[in-house]
Amino acid sequence: MRWNRTMRARTPGGAGTETERPAVRLPYTDRAEAGRVLAERLVPLGLEGAVVLALPRGGVPVGYEIARRLSTPDRPVPLEVLVTRKIGYPPQPELGVGAVAEGGDPVVDHGLLARLSLEEDDLAATVTAERAELERRVRAYRGGRPLPALGGRPAIVVDDGLATGGTARAALRAVRRLGPSRLVLAVPVGAAETVTALRDEADEVVAPAVPWSFRAVGQWYVHFEQLSDDDVLTWLDRDAAARRAARGAER
Repeated sequence: MRWNRTMRARTPGGAGTETERPAVRLPYTDRAEAGRVLAERLVPLGLEGAVVLALPRGGVPVGYEIARRLSTPDRPVPLEVLVTRKIGYPPQPELGVGAVAEGGDPVVDHGLLARLSLEEDDLAATVTAERAELERRVRAYRGGRPLPALGGRPAIVVDDGLATGGTARAALRAVRRLGPSRLVLAVPVGAAETVTALRDEADEVVAPAVPWSFRAVGQWYVHFEQLSDDDVLTWLDRDAAARRAARGAER
């Protein structure tokens, strides 16, 4: 179904105030268009020397557009993946009760655990399995290559949208430990209450569209196909090729 909706992004400010931003037309055509819209919101922030850390799989095409827009001939902005995994409720794995990001500790929703009569120890087997899958994806996406050094430079954590925000929270906490000079969470669209809740985890949260009526990230896209590991590698290869071409043009 194709439809158009114009949404004015609203950024909560101090003392209950809000700052209106230019309108965004929803749904986005695809993740690439969403990335271009999001990138324009990041340009004025002065993020020179940043690293874009995209959450695979859906955040990678979004992050690709951001990295290309923020790059300059003398200061390319690299695109890298930061792998996260949802921690599911063991009897119902699609229900997320937490998440884990590479280099970080598991982050759980303690309120939800209490309602489910669970302790963190009850998730031990699930966390072990998700860490194994996380490590597999790190090997698949980066081989033996570590994350770029983030100390003293801006880090932009990117996903294709925020629903409950569990994986984004785990990612932000893991990245914070690496000492970036500035930590930005950037998403094309996010549930309003989730965007607000994550403001304490990042120095800035940039979300062009923040609807209160929010069922799922995919409802805000015309094309929202599931991506594969091969798709992720294709976007990373495109980014590497663009940076090689930029270096060649300088010579």
